[in-house]
Amino acid sequence: MPGITITRNDLTAAQLRHGAARSRDANAARRMLALALVLEGKSRSEAASSCGMDRQTLRDWVHRYNALGLAGLADRKAPGASPRLSPSQMREVAELVRQGPDPAVHGVVRWRRIDLSRLIEERWGVTLAERSVGDLLRRLGIRRMSVRPRCPEQDIAAQEAHKKTSPTWSPPASRPAHAASRSSSGGRTKRVSASRAR
Repeated sequence: MPGITITRNDLTAAQLRHGAARSRDANAARRMLALALVLEGKSRSEAASSCGMDRQTLRDWVHRYNALGLAGLADRKAPGASPRLSPSQMREVAELVRQGPDPAVHGVVRWRRIDLSRLIEERWGVTLAERSVGDLLRRLGIRRMSVRPRCPEQDIAAQEAHKKTSPTWSPPASRPAHAASRSSSGGRTKRVSASRAR
């Protein structure tokens, strides 16, 4: 078969089929079946189309199989899938969130995910998206704050003094409802005299 040759001979086509049947990785199983077809003498186009891939993709998987064996047929894990922060760094993030920011140092009165993302990048050189920071906080057992932060410039004593000197005000009592009967449209009705009723 021009352009594609399986150089490993440690597994036969039947063994590849058996491995595909037992594999829990559907993508790797499909690649094993394609390689089994190649070993059985099918053309590259036929083997590729039978397993839902194009000829070039099959060629790439043959090269991976030749170099790494069955392990080469599994999808590679994306880089960065492992935890980006060490356990001690995660504990430090949790402590920072519990203490809250220092407005003079951090420039904010309440932590947002974007603020924590910047802080983590400054301290440890680890870039985390806002969503990843949210996931990290959930893993640390930290829930989103629902109360509004207190402005650092507000004067609590002045607020309390204003509350004490402000007059108490209550809305006027509502007028008593009239006892007169009303029609279904809400207007008042008059009694008809006996002479007019005739």
